[in-house]
Parts: sequence; C-alpha cells; structure tokens
Amino acid sequence: MFRVSVILVAAGSGTRMGGVPKQFLHLGSMTVVEHSIHTFAQIPSVAEIIVVTKEEEISRMKSLLDEYNEVIPIKVTAGGSTRQESVARGVEACGQEITHVAIHDAARPLVRRKDVEHVFADALEYRAATLGIVSKDTIKVVHHGIIDETPQRSTLYLTQTPQVFEIVLYRRAMKFAALHEFDFTDDCQLVEAIGVPVHMTPGDYRNMKLTTPEDIAVAQALLEEEERKSSRMRIGHGYDVHRLVEGRKLILGGVEISHTVGLLGHSDADVLVHAVMDALLGAAALGDIGQHFPDTDPAFAGADSIKLLEYVCALLAKQGYHVGNIDATIIAQKPKLAEFLPQMREKIATACKVGLDAVNIKATTEEKLGFTGEERGIAAHAIVLIES
Repeated sequence: MFRVSVILVAAGSGTRMGGVPKQFLHLGSMTVVEHSIHTFAQIPSVAEIIVVTKEEEISRMKSLLDEYNEVIPIKVTAGGSTRQESVARGVEACGQEITHVAIHDAARPLVRRKDVEHVFADALEYRAATLGIVSKDTIKVVHHGIIDETPQRSTLYLTQTPQVFEIVLYRRAMKFAALHEFDFTDDCQLVEAIGVPVHMTPGDYRNMKLTTPEDIAVAQALLEEEERKSSRMRIGHGYDVHRLVEGRKLILGGVEISHTVGLLGHSDADVLVHAVMDALLGAAALGDIGQHFPDTDPAFAGADSIKLLEYVCALLAKQGYHVGNIDATIIAQKPKLAEFLPQMREKIATACKVGLDAVNIKATTEEKLGFTGEERGIAAHAIVLIES
C-alpha cells in the first residue's frame, strides 16, 4: 500500500521577514504553514504530516495546528542546525507503515494538489521524484566575475518541493551522507549521491518559495487570483410563517421575547431562523427545512432552532460553502422588536460563524393588514449569499 509521510520543513528564522518566522505569516485567511497542511490533508495517500520546526516554536506550532489533527495525524518535532539534519529528524518520526516520504518546504504554500498527486505517482513508479520547472532565464556560470559558461537553458530546471522518495531508499541515502560527512541543501542530492536517478515531474511556477517580503505580496496576488477563478457564489431566499397562540414562548432569532402569545410549531417555531435556514439550504440546492427536520419526527419537538441552524451551516461546509451574508426581515404587528435585533444578529452570526457585519435583520409591520397586521401570526423573509 502506498502510504506517504509528509515532512514539512518549517524551521525558518524570519530574518528577512522582519523577524517573524515565515511559516507563521498570514497569507489570505490562513498562515503560510496552514496552506500546505490544507493541501496535503486532502490527499488520501497521505497518512501523516510531520512538521519540523525550531525547538522554541514547537508549542506555538502545536497550538496552531491542533484542529487539523481531527482531519489527519500531525506530529511536530524539533529541527536541527541544518536542513539535512532537520529532515533526518522528521524521517525518524515517521510511522512504521510509511512507504514513502514527501519532503516539502513550508515556505511553498501555493503548491497545488494536482501537482502533488503527479509527483506522488512518479515516485511510486521511479522510486524518487521531485517537482521542478524549466528555467525561464538564461543561466551563466561565473568565475571571479567573468562568465565562464552558458549551459543550454532547455536542460536546466529549478527544483521545487515536494521531493518524494521511497523511505527505505532515503534512509540509505541519509546513512551514506552521514558516513561521508556530506551536507546537502537539496534532498535529491542525497539520493543522487548513492547513484539512484531522480525523476523530474513538471511543476508550476506558482509553487514559489517565500524568501523576501516582496514574495509575500506576489503570493498574495496569486492566491487572490486563484480564489477568484475557483469561487462560486449562490443566492437563496427563505420564507416562513407561524401562527400566534396562547401558552407558547415567543422566540425570534434565538432570543426569547416577553409577549402575551407565542408562535405555534413543532420546534421552538423561530420563524426568523427558519427563514434563514431555508434560504441557506435553497442556495446550496439542499432542499428545505421540512426535509431535514420534519414535523413528524419527535426528535425535533421543541428543538432549539439556533442549533438546527448550526447543523445547516455544517451541511453547507461539507459541500464547500460558507455564509457570505444574510439579510432578513421580520413582519410582525406586535411586539416592537427594535431593541431585540442586535441580540438576534449576534445569535445568528455566531451560529453561522460569520462576523456581525455579515448579518442584517430588519423588522416591519403590514400596517394592520392581513394575518400579521391582525396579530394572528408572524412571518419572515431571508435572502442569503453563500460562497465556496
């Protein structure tokens, strides 16, 4: 079975980044190191991720990556004084069932899943493989300030990561390097030194290494471009209405409001939250609340609609969506709701894991017209935007 341990080298000092280790810098909504974790965690053949970092950064790294352990096993270990030593410590931490190691620079956060899968396939076939790109520039060999040679550009590649090897092969290469006191800056060199050819898998120019502050700006622009290309926006509308009756609590937007009557329903009859849920489900083409929470199911008798909203948002997350914004309107003659709207916004924003500025709730009347105007019921409309 093909089982890969990803060794993520994240022991940078941040000297050229204003003193902040580049693995902890933010790139978009995640830190640099999280981008790589997110990519590798999606690949079925990856059995574990081993993050090699500085001794003094271990606690910070573990805290940052703790939530990812629910998706894939992550180990954090201390690096050495050189890259070669750091990688060796990562290899020592590999699990017993591992067949291959994939060594990746945490400072390359934009590596694409499809490129990783290609180099994995080549490593399985050739025993050793690395991502790389053809040099766009003409390279000169210079001695003492004078051009000595101009190699043929078509044969020159810029090596990237991940670099992937059979673990048995790489361990043999490590022993050979240690025996001869070789110190290589590139992992392929270790394997080349024992006479094993390394296959070059075509990579992507976006898989750049972050070295200077200017690189961060370029990577941010590339990330934003990629997100624009891949993002999907969908709009949903929800509507709900419940009758007002005696002997029921009045709950709107998760807030209990003192009133002489309340809304009748199988759950807590929170008409506002029900409209929001229907809008979200509709935007994602996931049906409606009647399908997910039928009023014939005793499990939902008296249910807290805010909890149901959290469940709906989790369903959307599984489909790759998150809430962009919510705009809702409550239609009620009585009671006056203005003072309760801020609490409703907060409850709904928390359930949907969005900021307060992404939720707007309004209340209006129908000027004593119709069933809401006659205080026989309360209705709500909601319009939502979801994004992938």
